[in-house]
Amino acid sequence: MQKRKLGKSGLEVSALGLGCMGLSYGYGPATDKQEAIKLIHKAFDLGVTFFDSAEAYGPFINEELLGEAVAPFRNQVVLATKFGFKEGKVDLGMDSTPENIRNVAEAALKRLKTDVIDLFYQHRVDPNVPIEDVAETIKELIKEGKIKHWGLSEASAQTIRKAHAVQPLAALQSEYSLWWREPEQEIIPTLEELGIGFVPFSPLGKGFLTGAINDNTKFDSTDFRNIVPRFSDENRKLNQVFVDLLKSIAVEKNATPAQIALAWLLAQKSWIVPIPGTTKEHRLIENMGAASIVLSKSDLENIEAAASKITVQGARYPQHLQSRVGK
Repeated sequence: MQKRKLGKSGLEVSALGLGCMGLSYGYGPATDKQEAIKLIHKAFDLGVTFFDSAEAYGPFINEELLGEAVAPFRNQVVLATKFGFKEGKVDLGMDSTPENIRNVAEAALKRLKTDVIDLFYQHRVDPNVPIEDVAETIKELIKEGKIKHWGLSEASAQTIRKAHAVQPLAALQSEYSLWWREPEQEIIPTLEELGIGFVPFSPLGKGFLTGAINDNTKFDSTDFRNIVPRFSDENRKLNQVFVDLLKSIAVEKNATPAQIALAWLLAQKSWIVPIPGTTKEHRLIENMGAASIVLSKSDLENIEAAASKITVQGARYPQHLQSRVGK
């Protein structure tokens, strides 16, 4: 698989990474540990060198799983994880105090079975801690050799600028896909100006852009999508038109809707590295196949023209979570 550099940081990763969250958290019951390790090994065999985790995924079990899985080839991969929630629990709210950042870094090093974290993100901006204080703490951790690079997640352009001025950011991780394009307005131009890489999560619209979800799909009771307005029965039915668009392009390219959605993201900027997640090996192989699909200028123009006529129905987060993004 081709490599990409995340902005001007010099951090080189595979063009597509693997988002590991769904193996432990968010989309129903956790995957069997040995099956999850097998999937991570398969990703590495396919050329993936960029693996994304967080203390909050579980909490903690995702980092432990990833650390065990990559131990045989640790020096050949880039590990990303995140801090920023009280006790690692999303429901308890944010905590990016310097003390907590340090505690999470130390604990994550142990869980990941490593002596350095390659990329350490603030999971969500903490309104109670100035971003300059967060960046200063990270600067110290970099000097101490505990982390190599850092990033933000779902931050505003203003916060990105303030953080970057204290300690240069390697990456911003936020949702971005053909059906969530808000980052194009302000975020992507800011990242380009400052030389910061972009790591889109949910590049397949939380699975919707694969074409495997329709208005009859039933999610597990613990699946996060049950509370997402965009995934209501009615909105799924209305949003199907987006999948139909991808399917029509996929047929021409002898590809799948998921591959077209990922190839579209890769074509936007050379410093964009999507991190699709999956629990299934056949989906992993399918997703990684997107790295070899080239969309021509006319392909991209056709997608743009068709997509501009479609309005996605439903918010991407329920209200109580929407308040945590774009800070």
